[in-house]
Amino acid sequence: MDEAKALNILSTLANGVNPVTGEVFAADSPYQSSEVVRALYLATRALESRAKPTKVRTGLPSNAGKPWSEEDDRKLLAEFDRGSSLQDLAQAHARTVAGIQARLEKHGRLQPTAGSTSQRRPWRGNAQAGNG
Repeated sequence: MDEAKALNILSTLANGVNPVTGEVFAADSPYQSSEVVRALYLATRALESRAKPTKVRTGLPSNAGKPWSEEDDRKLLAEFDRGSSLQDLAQAHARTVAGIQARLEKHGRLQPTAGSTSQRRPWRGNAQAGNG
């Protein structure tokens, strides 16, 4: 039996219905017992979580969240120092703008502002880099 079919049967039982006949179980049926219903729901949730595909990150650049290598850092800093915008850097490195900002802060090229992380100003280097 495949897991989808088992999940369907367990869900039906947990809802107090006979999966073979479609009849509602009587109030004194073991399938109407609160402990049995809880166990069936727990088993249903376990099967559902196994059946869900791993979360695919949509809309994020391919390197978003991945670790930075020394070479990545070296290239990022050189491009930033040459005046590349945050958006251009994000695109070139397949990262988010926020990821680029955070990395530049780590290396002392941008200074974080209090409050919003969307408003960062250049600390050293190109003043244009802190815009938009």
